Amino acid sequence: MFSSHSSGEGLQNALFQLRFSSKQFNRLSSKSEKESEIQKTRVRKALEEKKVDVAKVYAENAIRKHNESVTFLRMASRLDAVASRVQSATRMNEAMKNIGGVSKELEKAMKSMDLEKIEKIMSKFETQFVDLDVRSATMEGSMGNAVTLSAPEDQVNSLLQQVAAENGLEMSNALNQAEVLTGSLTTDQVKNADEDALSRRWVLLVSFLKVSINFFVALYSHESYD
Repeated sequence: MFSSHSSGEGLQNALFQLRFSSKQFNRLSSKSEKESEIQKTRVRKALEEKKVDVAKVYAENAIRKHNESVTFLRMASRLDAVASRVQSATRMNEAMKNIGGVSKELEKAMKSMDLEKIEKIMSKFETQFVDLDVRSATMEGSMGNAVTLSAPEDQVNSLLQQVAAENGLEMSNALNQAEVLTGSLTTDQVKNADEDALSRRWVLLVSFLKVSINFFVALYSHESYD
C-alpha cells in the first residue's frame, strides 16, 4: 500500500501539471486566434487583387486556426475541470485522515464505555462524513469533446463573403467563376502551413498524454491508500 505522504504528494504533483498545462493551452489558443486574424487580413488583400483561389487558401487557414484556438481553449477548460476534481481528491484524502483519527478515539472510548465521550465522538464522526459527502459531490461530471480542425467549403465561402462585405469588395461573380489566377501560394508555403497544423496537434497530444498519465498515477495512489 502507498503511504498517505506519497498519495498526497502524487495528487499535488498531478494538480500542478494540470494547472500548468491549462495555462499552456490558453496561450496556444490566444496564439492560434491571432494567427487566424492574420490569415483574414491576407484574405482581404488577396480579394483586393482579385486572386480568389489564393483568398480561399488563406480563408481555409483562418478557419483552421480559429478551430485550433477553440480546441485549445476547450482543452484548457477540461484540464481546469480535472484539476478541480484532483483538488477535491486531495481534500478528501485529508478528510479520510481525520476520520481515521476519530475512529481511534472511538475505539478507546468504547473500551472505557464512557457514554458521554462516545456521544461526542459520534457527533464528530458524523461531521467528518458530511464533509466527505460534500467534497465527493464536487468530483462528479464529465469532459466535453474537442472540436474539429477541418475547414468545410461552405465555411470558407462564408468567410470570403464576410471579408468582402466588410471591405466593400465584389465577390459574387468571382466566387462563381473561381478563376485560377497568378500569385498562388508556393509549394513551400502550403507545406509550412500543413507542418504547422501537425505541430499544433502534436503539442496537443503530448501535453494531454503527459497530464493523463500523471493524473491516473496519482489517482491510483489515492485509491490504494490504506
